[in-house]
Amino acid sequence: MNKWVGIGRLTKDSELKFTAGKGTANLTFTLAVDDGFGDNKKTYFIPIVLWGKSAESLSSYLVKGTQIGVIGKIQTRSYDAKDGTKRYVTEVVADQFSGVEFLGSKGKNNEQSMPVDAFGGGFEEDITPVDDGDMPF
Repeated sequence: MNKWVGIGRLTKDSELKFTAGKGTANLTFTLAVDDGFGDNKKTYFIPIVLWGKSAESLSSYLVKGTQIGVIGKIQTRSYDAKDGTKRYVTEVVADQFSGVEFLGSKGKNNEQSMPVDAFGGGFEEDITPVDDGDMPF
């Protein structure tokens, strides 16, 4: 099974690109993930890639400092650099529709901004108030 799950913050703004030919959107960013506590704390910087419509929709929301959870798979690929050397990259490819979840982010003026779903809509629109008197417990 190839499944990776991590929670962290973006180290810089995400970068949206389009492939040559088909023009498929791909969004890349680096997630800083902490492991351990105190003197044993380590931070890992994980490169993440998101493809397709989700990449386009989320590109303006994935900015430096945003806290997110990512679900995806680990992928290793290689390419030829401009200097002719072969380079290898290990990255996490986020799941297409459920691979990125907003956990919190600092908006301007240090206010907590409302999370959005993968298509740019706010979750607050889906919240229906419930009368506690109707609860069976």
